[in-house]
Amino acid sequence: MSDPHLMVTACHLTRSAYLYIRQSTLHQVTDHTESARRQYALSERARALGWGEEQIIVVDSDQGQSGATADRVGFQKLVTEVGLGHAGLVMGLEVSRLARNSADWHRLLEICALSDTLILDEDGLYNPAHFNDRLLLGLKGTMSEAELHVMRARLQGGLLSKAKRGELNIPLPIGFVYDEQSRVGLDPDAQVQEAIRTLFATFPRVGSALGTAKAFRKEMILFPHRTPVRGRRHKTPVVWKDLTVDTVLRLLHNPRYAGIYCYGRTRQYRTPQGRYVCRKRPAQEWCAWIPDAHEGYISQQQHEENLRRLAENAQAIGADRRRPPREGPALLQGLVVCGKCGRKMGVHYHWRLEELVPGYVCTRKEEPSCQVVHGKTVDEAIGKLLVELMSPMTIEVSLSVQQELAQRFEQVERLRRKQVQRARYEADLARQRFLQVDPNNRLVAANLEVEWNEKLKLLTAAEEEFERRLAEDRKPFDAEHQEKIRSLVSDFSQLWKDPLTPARERKRMVRLLIEDVTLQRQDRKITAQIRFKGGATRALSLKAPLPSTLLYKTDPKVVREIDRLLDHHTEKEVAELLNERGLTPTRSLSFTATKIGHLRKANAIKSRYQRLRDRGYLSAKELAKKLHVAWMTIRRWERKGLLHSLHYGDQLRLYQDPTNGTDATPEEVRNRFRSDFLENQSQPSMNEVQYEA
Repeated sequence: MSDPHLMVTACHLTRSAYLYIRQSTLHQVTDHTESARRQYALSERARALGWGEEQIIVVDSDQGQSGATADRVGFQKLVTEVGLGHAGLVMGLEVSRLARNSADWHRLLEICALSDTLILDEDGLYNPAHFNDRLLLGLKGTMSEAELHVMRARLQGGLLSKAKRGELNIPLPIGFVYDEQSRVGLDPDAQVQEAIRTLFATFPRVGSALGTAKAFRKEMILFPHRTPVRGRRHKTPVVWKDLTVDTVLRLLHNPRYAGIYCYGRTRQYRTPQGRYVCRKRPAQEWCAWIPDAHEGYISQQQHEENLRRLAENAQAIGADRRRPPREGPALLQGLVVCGKCGRKMGVHYHWRLEELVPGYVCTRKEEPSCQVVHGKTVDEAIGKLLVELMSPMTIEVSLSVQQELAQRFEQVERLRRKQVQRARYEADLARQRFLQVDPNNRLVAANLEVEWNEKLKLLTAAEEEFERRLAEDRKPFDAEHQEKIRSLVSDFSQLWKDPLTPARERKRMVRLLIEDVTLQRQDRKITAQIRFKGGATRALSLKAPLPSTLLYKTDPKVVREIDRLLDHHTEKEVAELLNERGLTPTRSLSFTATKIGHLRKANAIKSRYQRLRDRGYLSAKELAKKLHVAWMTIRRWERKGLLHSLHYGDQLRLYQDPTNGTDATPEEVRNRFRSDFLENQSQPSMNEVQYEA
């Protein structure tokens, strides 16, 4: 390293000297002021080397940012000024203040060497254009980056060591808090505990995260939300909002609710754009997994069962596509196995005779489907079988249904009562604040009075809603409704055939009894192998329904009758005659001229027009041309009864050729019709005859 005064030239002094100041965190900026004082003191070194006060530019816009980030505005501005040749000197307390990664540091050295810019730190002055100085600066940059890695590894190692023992305090989900000794415990708020327990009790009953959220919204039950807390000092207030599907999934996937301490569930990745992305890691890669580390809301076995149910519900990753019961009429949704390839069969719906009918389809990737089985036939047979088997179990079903309804009612009532208690507490708190304020301070008293009134309105609304829902929920438990439930459940057949019973509930009953159903279709025969819970089996042989091509085909007798009637009637008249006889088409209640036309074309039946043409009938223009008269003359002769015509449409007709079957020529026929027409014209009308009389 040469003498600093010899390295600085007049060309350097004509340009500005840039002082770059940075500290990694805001905590360092506010508490470690000595480091900032040392960095600002480097301006004295620049003045000693010959730069004036107005030439020294301080770049301190990157305070509180790490030197490893690439989006530092101040550093980018510094590199730009050096590249434009505006900088003669770049100052920094040490290399780590300018950059903590080799890419940014070596890029700055390259630009400084090209623009003949000097670099000054606490140890001395360097010229990046010189090999020895550039080698030394490169080593300092590498050591700065390695120093950051060592510090990070040391801190991360301490965290991992503490996490493996279960002693690392990490943010807790809603429902857990840290006590005075930093031990994890349940939230002391009873309403928060009750809401979380209700969620974990509702999910096994409805079978899906979406169904759980809908159940909460149907009962108008709010759910607590709070920012994750790390300790008692960072505790945030609870906010009660509607339950969402994302919240349900987050609670079901979190092992902390089963009393399990875990660490390392996610990992941060840095994208090429400099952003950090958080991704989930497989359970086998987690850093810590300590069962029974603290009290939980559910058991570990229940947590694993919830995860299994969620995996089955996922259409993309479900192993056997056993999805939760949905609204469609397919009774065996998710329970059907293909009897040819052994794969699970999906459900496709289609319209058949104006009815939505399910079909069980074996879907294989990159291969054609094995078979398609008509679902309505199979579902009806399964329903009849269950009615026969369930008759001895009706009493137990009745008791279990009433017990489940009673437990569900008590749980929901407790949650609603706690919501009213919380609203009453907030109203009392607002009242105390209003009474404690100085009456003369009207600015504060007015606001507190408005807040008190708002809390009283919320309390009144909560109490009214509680009483209304309480009266509605108690209706199923009065004597009349209980007797109705007993009568319905005692007759399982009536309950099963009741049109008010939702399809989802029928599917739930089927899943309680049947493990799976294997279907195989051969020609017009369907074989169903039923496997019940517990291992019992039953085989059914069913007759497949007619295909749509035959089912929608009109009766051949009706087609023959249409063919016969078209000899003497138009399509509209044929439709009216068939409707009078009580004959109906396949897909509607009555025939129309349009439907007669479609049937005629589908069965290659001659039209009324073609039939008349074959019998020698002509149009008005054709007959007029043959008789050498105007076509209006043909219409006049028809009205006088001189010509015979037949309709083949509403206003369309054809005329009989008067020359057919006779030896008369067209001129003779024309002259005869003219004389007859004139004779009819010369005869007096009835009014004229009466007048003469």
